[in-house]
Amino acid sequence: MTGDMQHSGRVGDTLAFHINGVDLVVPAGLASAEIVEKLRAGSYEADEARAADRCVKSGFRVLELGTGLGYVATLAAQRTAPEHVLSVEANPDLLPVIEGNLSRNGCSGVSLLHGAVAGQAEEDETVCFHISEGFTGSRLGARGGRQVEVPLIGFHDLIRAHRPHVVLMDVEGAEAGFFDRPWKCPLRFCAMELHPRQYGPATIKKIVDAMSAMGMTYDPVVSSRKILGFRKVWGEADTGA
Repeated sequence: MTGDMQHSGRVGDTLAFHINGVDLVVPAGLASAEIVEKLRAGSYEADEARAADRCVKSGFRVLELGTGLGYVATLAAQRTAPEHVLSVEANPDLLPVIEGNLSRNGCSGVSLLHGAVAGQAEEDETVCFHISEGFTGSRLGARGGRQVEVPLIGFHDLIRAHRPHVVLMDVEGAEAGFFDRPWKCPLRFCAMELHPRQYGPATIKKIVDAMSAMGMTYDPVVSSRKILGFRKVWGEADTGA
């Protein structure tokens, strides 16, 4: 990472932060106190940022699932090119925030798609999506609280359309449904946040086995705590290349 100084401030009804060369503006009250503190300290999505720094190379196409504030999408776009990045976010409250943050960092060319990603989805299908207070932890399948109807997007449809070299994801457990068959893309790197409260060890084994079957191996440089990283075993035939 760049290692430049982190700083923050307040402008009217928004909070402004500068992390690793990225300017982020967040409406006051949108993020929880815990997230605001991480933004101020420069530790917000630190593991995910390190994964982007490690995995994204010039010219690589990147698929990011779970955009949040647009921080990692911006880092990915800076390392490859904005037009090579497709980022998906289900929470409608975050869309204008993401668009603003991408724009102020010169990355408005990133494709931002609104919807919740599942293993399979029919054309024009929608689903109820749970919005948590403070925005982190919003997910499919949760009961109670605030529920909004959002487009449902099929994971394998995204993979076939964008053909990413890098997949970055934090989708609060939905990743469990993405490993029913090989991904048809020239995959080089993948980093995902696991959610063991949403599924058990058998599902984690399924994920690891599926990645191995696609010629991917554990990446210790990217992996940290709940972030599980994989990289291509160089020299093997590329899946879907």
